[in-house]
Amino acid sequence: MSSNVTRWALLLLVLLMLPLGAWADWGALNMPKGVTQISNEVYTLHMRIFYICVAIGVAVFGVMIISMFLHRKSRGVKPADFHESTTVEIVWTVVPLVILIAMAIPAARVLIKMEDFSDSEMSIKVTGYQWRWQYEYLDSGVSFYSQLDAEHNRARQQGADVDLAETFPGTSFNGVEDIYLAEVDNALVVPVNKKIRFLHTAADVIHSWWVPDLAVKKDAIPGFINENWALIEKPGIYRGKCAELCGRDHGFMPIVVKAVPQEEYDAWIADKKLAMAQADSDQDRQWSHQELVTAGAQVYQANCMSCHQAEGQGIPGMFPAIAGSDVATGSIDKHIGTVMDGVQDSMMSAFSDALSDAEIAAVITYQRNAFGNGTGDTLQPTHIKSLRAGDTLSAPSNVAAAQELNTTTGVN
Repeated sequence: MSSNVTRWALLLLVLLMLPLGAWADWGALNMPKGVTQISNEVYTLHMRIFYICVAIGVAVFGVMIISMFLHRKSRGVKPADFHESTTVEIVWTVVPLVILIAMAIPAARVLIKMEDFSDSEMSIKVTGYQWRWQYEYLDSGVSFYSQLDAEHNRARQQGADVDLAETFPGTSFNGVEDIYLAEVDNALVVPVNKKIRFLHTAADVIHSWWVPDLAVKKDAIPGFINENWALIEKPGIYRGKCAELCGRDHGFMPIVVKAVPQEEYDAWIADKKLAMAQADSDQDRQWSHQELVTAGAQVYQANCMSCHQAEGQGIPGMFPAIAGSDVATGSIDKHIGTVMDGVQDSMMSAFSDALSDAEIAAVITYQRNAFGNGTGDTLQPTHIKSLRAGDTLSAPSNVAAAQELNTTTGVN
């Protein structure tokens, strides 16, 4: 008998030691405490309910294991012959009810607090696009788009062949410093110690804006506005992602929130307003062909390259090539319509709202003169501005500019 007990004890000890290997990295599995009061309350609630569930599991399975061990047939135990017990029925009904009430009261309290947007000191509208975010600071008029950083996007297209150490020299990609495919071109900058109301919606499909450290996660649904809020107490950079399967590049739609002191935030807002004013003035001036091509290359890398690839070759069966395509070498008016309005029943999104007049003119000029297309066309921002105003125009072209492009820029 003692030998059997020893074997069972050893087996139980081995089973108990198996999870110890995973315990060392428990922080990567568990939810973070975060940097807001709400995130800490969510974490505390989560751990409290987790331990209650653990205790219930230990009690239930402990009774089962002990019963099977002590009352097994080999020990000559005879099974009970009773059919039911009113006492047991009452106990296993009342006890779970009491446990549920004990869990529901604090959970409801936290949920109500998470939905309390009163006393918000600023509002930011978050709009999801495939595959970028638009941030609009409703109190200051600042607005911009945020998407996967162009260098990270270019590197990820190399797949298994990418050498991160060579592509990003001096950057660590291990542990908490792992930012590969988690960096954006424009971070959402917010002040600390200020209650911020977020309004979430989407322009195409359902997205979900999720930043674990802020305990903020809300679906962005076309035609609807969902709200939540955060008050960040600690300056820093906090990362998140789209938590809704929103399409082919769903995994490359990161979120970066940069919390800074109020003075730094005010300076950033002033710089953004100045940049927006400069961008507005750029819409009305005449650009040189070279300026448009240079700017267009940057717009292409940030907005088009993930689908149409770095050399314009596209992805067969999914995204058409730009190199030698009928759109990029044919009617420029059709090209403008494709970029601005998208293509119905396809994955080609409309960029009329996502890009400025100058960016649309630049990227179309670039596409029509890169990748061996060499049409020589030059499209000015003023033409796009006129189209937005409802004017019916025929897009101009500049054949002589193709010679300038081929001799000075090296673009095919």
